[in-house]
Amino acid sequence: MYELEEKGYLYLLLVIPILAILFLYASYWKRKKQKEFGDLDLIKKLSPEKSLFKPVLKTILTLLGLTFLIIGLVNPKMGTKMEKVKRQGIDIVFAVDVSKSMLAEDVAPNRLEKSKQLVSQLINQLGSDRIGIIAYSGSAFPVLPMTSDYAVAKMFMQTMNPGMISSQGTSIDEAINLAANNFFDKKDKTNKLLIIISDGEDHSDNAENAAEEAEKMGLKIVTVGVGTEKGGPIPLKRNGIVESFQRDKDDQVVITKRNAEVLSAIAKSTKGGYVDGNSTKAVLDYVKKVLDNTQKTDFEGTMMADYKSQFQWFLGFGFFLLFLDVFLLERKTSWVKKLNLFNES
Repeated sequence: MYELEEKGYLYLLLVIPILAILFLYASYWKRKKQKEFGDLDLIKKLSPEKSLFKPVLKTILTLLGLTFLIIGLVNPKMGTKMEKVKRQGIDIVFAVDVSKSMLAEDVAPNRLEKSKQLVSQLINQLGSDRIGIIAYSGSAFPVLPMTSDYAVAKMFMQTMNPGMISSQGTSIDEAINLAANNFFDKKDKTNKLLIIISDGEDHSDNAENAAEEAEKMGLKIVTVGVGTEKGGPIPLKRNGIVESFQRDKDDQVVITKRNAEVLSAIAKSTKGGYVDGNSTKAVLDYVKKVLDNTQKTDFEGTMMADYKSQFQWFLGFGFFLLFLDVFLLERKTSWVKKLNLFNES
């Protein structure tokens, strides 16, 4: 098992083949000039002690030395030791509204992208909590089960879009029921938090009832409202260019508005709270306050690899090769000359 700590330095390896090509070109140019100067056999006789192989060997040592130095900068970490660690935290599920109304651009760049940014920022300030992700519109879809891998969570978050769920509309109760029944273990005493990010345009009447049932399981809900009270149209784009706007059955442009009242009522049903999602700082501060006031639970021991840095071996061997290259002369070595391994007669 291994990992690379500073992967950015791997780009320096591109220098190695460039240097090799330069050496080959220099050798070709040198040989060409020697032909112009005189007969090659005569030139060899004039410098009998000059080795044809040593310059190649010196170049190989230099390139290998540089390669090992670069790998040392990358700092490979290796190890197979596994150990149990204990962590404290709570279980958090993010339920993100991906209905078409979330494409409205009354907040930049649009409501859905703003929601993704909020979730990413919230994940960045978490410690040892387990998180899951739900996408919902007319129905709810589990995007990511409970995990402690925040990098994977943010990657999955970026894939969310209105096309991932066929049934349109906004049914917040579907997201609450999915979180309560599929993401949280009823027997687990870990504190549970559901963060719903939406414009609040709920097309069902069961959200508050679903929240009350979830509250019986010990689930607290925080709602984040994205969008403005004034609202905006839903752009229909092709290749990033707006072609028209969503229209209703009467051919009128649909204006979608944030419904903070619905979101506030849902949160209050679980003794949670509502926060304006248009202000990233307000959301981060509010959720941090909620987490600080929530009792953490010890998670079961997790097996983790104890990686150890190995850069010193690569740096040491790289410097050794470069040091060897400095003291390696281009003259023929006497005892090797007697063996004539390279037909240097």
